[in-house]
Amino acid sequence: MNKTVMILTGAGQIGMAIARRMGAGMKIVVGDKSLKNAESVVCTMNEAGFDAVAVETDIASRPSVLHLIAVAQQYGDITLLVNAAGVSPSQAPVETILRVDLYGTAVLLEEVGKVIAEGGAGVTISSQSGHRMPALTPKEDELLATTPTAELLSLDMLQPSAICDTLHAYQLAKRCNVKRVMAESVKWGERKARINSISPGIIVTPLALDEFNGPRGDFYKNMFAKCLAGRPGTADEVADVAELLLSRRGAFITGADFLVDGGATASYFYGPLRPEI
Repeated sequence: MNKTVMILTGAGQIGMAIARRMGAGMKIVVGDKSLKNAESVVCTMNEAGFDAVAVETDIASRPSVLHLIAVAQQYGDITLLVNAAGVSPSQAPVETILRVDLYGTAVLLEEVGKVIAEGGAGVTISSQSGHRMPALTPKEDELLATTPTAELLSLDMLQPSAICDTLHAYQLAKRCNVKRVMAESVKWGERKARINSISPGIIVTPLALDEFNGPRGDFYKNMFAKCLAGRPGTADEVADVAELLLSRRGAFITGADFLVDGGATASYFYGPLRPEI
């Protein structure tokens, strides 16, 4: 019996929280570069009454993304995409961040957008980091949004000589995610489907714990202490927003990005997190 299908990339806490919120009655195809991690999420979800299957997936590889899509289509029409795959500035070098977070997301949105069912929807998890770097020129934004995926990593702004460190690479990747969602939403719209992004702040996950214990740990701890909420967020709070965007209640929302950061970005520009000039 065919089911409606959700593709979930990234076997982490945020993606699983969204899948648990939206995936009842669906076939959930969980893709992660670590098959062990994907199988762990699948086991947890299946023991809670969901119907999930694991697929080893590297979103930085187009053939791997196409394989994931092909597996998903065996079960039915792909109606939801939840992209929570990525690496953090403390987890990977510049090249890997650009390949996974920037290029990989662009490929995934492009390929799923070719097959998403009518009425379908997707969310990709970006980051507040994309909002905290200086504004790019309109031309740079356009290049991030519309450059063919095969040429993305050849852009001058993405060359090693133009990137300061892994945090800068991560910021560029997340800015690209937001711009890419805007451009791809036009193509998804032609299939009567929607795509949006969510930019979380400090959310307590294993990835965030890597940051807390990494070289920028004090920076991140200061950030959530001085954000307007005065605390880090939870994966379920991100899922609250995703539930709106993926449901019929979000039918008039597409091509948009939503900051879910406890006011950290506002505090960075206009409050106690503002850098000294």
